[in-house]
Amino acid sequence: MAGRVVSTEWLEANRTAVSVVDVRREWEYDEKHVPGAVNVPYESFRDPGEQTPGKLPTAKAFGDLLGSAGIESDDVIVAYDGTFGTYASRFLLTAEVFGHDPDRLHLLHTDIDGWEREHATAAEPPDITPRSYDCERAADSPLLAAEELEDALDSAVIVDTRDDIEYDTVHIPGAINFQWRSLVDEADRALLPADELRSVLTAEGIPLDRPVRLYCNTARRLSFLYVVLRHLGHDDVAFYEGGIDNWADYGGPVETT
Repeated sequence: MAGRVVSTEWLEANRTAVSVVDVRREWEYDEKHVPGAVNVPYESFRDPGEQTPGKLPTAKAFGDLLGSAGIESDDVIVAYDGTFGTYASRFLLTAEVFGHDPDRLHLLHTDIDGWEREHATAAEPPDITPRSYDCERAADSPLLAAEELEDALDSAVIVDTRDDIEYDTVHIPGAINFQWRSLVDEADRALLPADELRSVLTAEGIPLDRPVRLYCNTARRLSFLYVVLRHLGHDDVAFYEGGIDNWADYGGPVETT
């Protein structure tokens, strides 16, 4: 079985047997995409709520969205985007929260530009037959409530994946500030090899043998690190979607740098 991250070679050999999901904007997809890929734009699986836009959608909304794209709840899915996999990772994490088997969720190790360097692209979309996608919150979902994050403060490694200036303004005490770009080779448009990923994470103080709890604003940036940690075999990773503002509203401790 393929791991959490798959290569372009693996996808080229298996793309007719899996559901390939392109999460870029519609006009970007229309210009070029992996042949056979369906378009599920990033904004379509984010809740447009007025107070905190960008959070997880409802289970029904997500199920209807995937079903309309021809995806079923037992499909093997490979997702990609145009930004190293950061947006695609948010899609994969959303699917995991809503019960899709994580062993059937995969991130392409590069983005559309990296794919195009080695393989052909298409402009025409595939024929889509709407399907039924069963969707409900997984019992073992990695999504944390504020109370659960609070309980983990003394035992887990807390990682803030926001930009430096956001972190310096306010963050959870003791949280490590981690930038997702350190996980990619920008020239190759690809995720670093596994041994280099381990070295980067170790140098940043993120171990693979302790519980890790992630947060940012709306779970996009943390999703990339989540997928990478699971790719490396870490099995105790979870995330708080609420962001620092919701955390402060809850009454959780915060500090500035």
